[in-house]
Amino acid sequence: MYFLIAGTILFFAAHFYSSFRTRVPGRDIRVRMGTMKYMGLYSLVSGLGFALMLWGYGLARPSPQIFTPPDWGVHVTMALMLPALILLMAAYVPRGYIKHTIKHPMLLAVMLWSFGHLLANGELNSLILFGSFLAYAIIDRIAVSGRNLPVKKASIAGDIYAVIIGTAIYVLFVKHLHELTIGVPIMGGS
Repeated sequence: MYFLIAGTILFFAAHFYSSFRTRVPGRDIRVRMGTMKYMGLYSLVSGLGFALMLWGYGLARPSPQIFTPPDWGVHVTMALMLPALILLMAAYVPRGYIKHTIKHPMLLAVMLWSFGHLLANGELNSLILFGSFLAYAIIDRIAVSGRNLPVKKASIAGDIYAVIIGTAIYVLFVKHLHELTIGVPIMGGS
């Protein structure tokens, strides 16, 4: 459990720092360090935290059961994962109307993913992992709601890419990828 907690703290410390750092001209550390150095350090700390988090999550199995998830929790999670993966892809493909309308589709994707997984898993390690992602996504979404994003032209092509790629990833996870990467079949529990 220690590696899960340490990884969670490290990963989200980097993310919260990045979200709430000052952007005042002359005081923004990203500008003072240089974008490449800043992003390199940010990626290193986040990557280390993420690796520790995932490793710790696996090491924490079996974990104490905090609550018994509802029987329908897995089905709701599966229903939430398709839009979550489409939203996640919308954050990275050429700008479509999904990204243009939602503004921060990755944060909404993380909210859907983590909320769904909280419905399907009641162990302590799952509450720490998915609960921390849900809390972060909600806090960060509130924090960025006041920031103006540059207005860019949207294209239906970006949405088509997001739907096709997101759906393909969803099918792969349902078929085998979840069990292969997480070690648990989708309908088989945590």
